[in-house]
Amino acid sequence: MNLFHPSARWALLAALGLSSAAAHAVDLVTAYEAALRHDPTKLAADQARIAGRELAVQGDALLRPQISLQAGVNRIHDRSSGNIPPALASFLSSSGTGTTRQAAVVLSQPLYDAKASAQKQQLHLQSDLAETQFEQARQDVVQRVSEVYFGVLLAENAVRVAQAEKAALALQRDRAQARFDVGRSKITDLRETQARYDQVVTKEISARSTLELRRAEFCETTGLPAEGLAGLAPDFVPGAPVPSDLATWQTRGEDHSTLVRAKRSQLEIATAEIAKYRLAGRPTLNLVASYADSGQNGNLSPLLAVDRRHTGSVGLQFSMPLYAGGGIDSRERESIAKQGQAEQELAAAQREVRLRVQDAFLAVTTGVSRVASLTESLQSARTALEATTLGRDVGTRTEPDVLDTQQRVFEAELALAQARFDYLLGRVRLSAAAGELDQSDVRNLNGLLASH
Repeated sequence: MNLFHPSARWALLAALGLSSAAAHAVDLVTAYEAALRHDPTKLAADQARIAGRELAVQGDALLRPQISLQAGVNRIHDRSSGNIPPALASFLSSSGTGTTRQAAVVLSQPLYDAKASAQKQQLHLQSDLAETQFEQARQDVVQRVSEVYFGVLLAENAVRVAQAEKAALALQRDRAQARFDVGRSKITDLRETQARYDQVVTKEISARSTLELRRAEFCETTGLPAEGLAGLAPDFVPGAPVPSDLATWQTRGEDHSTLVRAKRSQLEIATAEIAKYRLAGRPTLNLVASYADSGQNGNLSPLLAVDRRHTGSVGLQFSMPLYAGGGIDSRERESIAKQGQAEQELAAAQREVRLRVQDAFLAVTTGVSRVASLTESLQSARTALEATTLGRDVGTRTEPDVLDTQQRVFEAELALAQARFDYLLGRVRLSAAAGELDQSDVRNLNGLLASH
């Protein structure tokens, strides 16, 4: 088998690609699971979720009993002047010193507090918003991991193509040199080949720089080394989105998108804020119960401080604000304006989701035909290269013709690789825009990779 023949070289490259794929140890699922443990953005979202859940607990606490312990100690020096009636002389002395102590347990249970009820609802809504934001963070992890993973694969492919192109041009340059040495080629053919070789060396340097950057991004996101990632399976064939109707995807996006759901929660929170200040002028009614113990140590008069007393009480406490300087009315007007702001932000989010869905949907649908077209284009370019090489050998084509045809082959390879990864990322963005991106999408994408 002649390894310098174009078809042989392509077969060798394919075989090398397949053998390297068999040794891969890191796939998309592994990268995603590592990112969940390593990515600081995701870890911050975990803590934000924990904090958000506490808001619901705080809301419930507003209408639950409040129990407090109150205690105090006072040192008293009492001295009185004047005549004390004889009948009180046994109870009152002209001077006395002692320490008084008081301790009480007080329970307060809200019976009616409209403002607290509205605030409880608002805190529960804020807790729900934290859950939505956490879900958005998990979807962002899927999208980021997919982008950095496929970014590495695409950069590796660009390096491999540049290396193959450089090797092919080195072979062409040596061939042109040999033909020129025996007088069968022009000096212009040799210089043309050398110029193209120098260009592809620069291209390889740029491709390697991009690969190092993509690998660094992958490592920062997942904490894993970026070498040995599983590539696309050789039999990978893109498929159309299911369902194939754009309007259905847009409807799903408006219903399930975390962006829309977050804005909808913010609108509900703003509405609850209005209710909170509208109800702030309502009276409150609390059940109050207490048990107190007091006494003294010293020679203080029993009329001033008894030796020991136990007191228990149960009652109702009514309170009604009459005037707060206009602050409550101002906060109500502020909350009404913020509600209007939230309504417009929700409408903007729905519009943005529709456009995101449309963009991703078109990327997937056009990606199917684009990959198929570029696959045919690559095959045609390879066939043309074989024919042009044969024509050069028999004298009907020139060396620049071979170089031009060869360059079209490498350009077609890069374009096909880019189209495949654009399709895959389009699928990720479509699921994300519809609010349905989760671990199942990671597993589905992982199924398109070469087995390892």
